[in-house]
Amino acid sequence: MGKSTPFRNGPRRIDIDVVLYGQRQVLESGLIVPHPRMHGRRFVLEPLAEIAGRAIHPGLRRSVARILAELRPGESVRPWGAWVSEGR
Repeated sequence: MGKSTPFRNGPRRIDIDVVLYGQRQVLESGLIVPHPRMHGRRFVLEPLAEIAGRAIHPGLRRSVARILAELRPGESVRPWGAWVSEGR
């Protein structure tokens, strides 16, 4: 569907990030798996670790739980309902 937004990280018609696909690594036009920045995003790693903490990142060869544990403190993850109640 393409990415046409008026500004960086602006709203998109559809946004699907393929974080992992088993142990496969995919590098095609418009598709990179695993997601190239997932290892630095707590908002991706925390929920993924809850459901698949033992999943192995094929490029880093470490589990999702380990990658999360090695992530520097900082950004927190809040449930979607918290954003809605704040009026975002």
